[in-house]
Amino acid sequence: MKLLTTTIAAVMATGAAYAAEPVLPKSMVWSAYDLGSSGHAEATGIANALKKNYNTRIRIVPSGTSIGRMLPMVTGKVKYGYLANEAYFAAEGTYDFATEQWGPQNIRIVMGRVAAVGMAVAKDTGVTQMSDLKGKRIGFVKGNPSVNVKNIAYIAMGGLTMDDIEPVWFGSYSAMKTALLADQLDAFGSVPGSANMREIEASPRGLVWPPFPPENEDGWKKVTDVVSFAAPMLESRGAALSKENPVWLMGYRYPMITVYQNAVTADEVYNLMKAIDMTFNDYKNTTPSSSDWAIDKAGRPPYDAPTHDGAIRYMKEKGLWRDQDQAWHDNRLARLNKLLEAWEVAQGEFHDYRTAERAKGNKISAKEEWPAVWEAARLKALGM
Repeated sequence: MKLLTTTIAAVMATGAAYAAEPVLPKSMVWSAYDLGSSGHAEATGIANALKKNYNTRIRIVPSGTSIGRMLPMVTGKVKYGYLANEAYFAAEGTYDFATEQWGPQNIRIVMGRVAAVGMAVAKDTGVTQMSDLKGKRIGFVKGNPSVNVKNIAYIAMGGLTMDDIEPVWFGSYSAMKTALLADQLDAFGSVPGSANMREIEASPRGLVWPPFPPENEDGWKKVTDVVSFAAPMLESRGAALSKENPVWLMGYRYPMITVYQNAVTADEVYNLMKAIDMTFNDYKNTTPSSSDWAIDKAGRPPYDAPTHDGAIRYMKEKGLWRDQDQAWHDNRLARLNKLLEAWEVAQGEFHDYRTAERAKGNKISAKEEWPAVWEAARLKALGM
């Protein structure tokens, strides 16, 4: 009898172990920043870990623009985007997402790595502080507000505006590295852990990170007036950084695993998050910052959009979801829902307005007039 009891217990334990294993789709498609970026490298590291442990085939679609990473998500060709702050602008319906073709996007965050970002500057420029960037050539990317808006925040730390620099526009993010190496550019925004930064550091031009000192309260006020999700972060990992030479940079979340609310079930997100957590040791050394994908860091808000229900379920199961996390999520979701409703109302009213004006013989340009209409509706919905 004792032997039978022991055998049954062993079988039950084995069954429980199998039941605890994540169940993933046979294949997935993700989008990420383009080749050479830390976002692409980390997405690849996680994908390889999932392939190794669960035999899940994952294809990563790289893009150097925010629209390029999100458009395949809209069409359904991609379910998961490893996004930067385009997640924030998409959820808010601002910048490139303020057009009639976009508007606020009903997206959710699965998890997101705590990251440091700053202005990567060629060392031979002599720049040591943000204010030294006056007159310098700074890289911007068409269709990528995640890069462009943070650039404005970076230079604001030095008391500068767009009128004080020479903006140079590119079609993709990775093109800026090549331009900087060829002395066609002086600086562009980046995370320190990317392969691009290592290449610049090793080049004749060298690499330096002008600091964002926490004690510069006026500078930080100017920064957060532009990007509310930023905060000081002391970084010692990555190109041109070390424990002996840390630099205060701008902290935020990148990349954030992002989905459309109705595109992925709570069960699938729960299982993906569980698999990413369980395979952590297989990818934690992919980049200098990959260890920050640890679930107790990357699974907690704040993020650029509300948290997915499946992610909340997993965090609760792990005992890591705090009351303040739920409060943050509830507030962020309420804000997003206000914007989604305001968008529908504003579009309906704008359509009626254009129809009435057309009947009077007046032609209304949606491209010219809609941005102001939406911004007014957006601020009203948020009580601003």
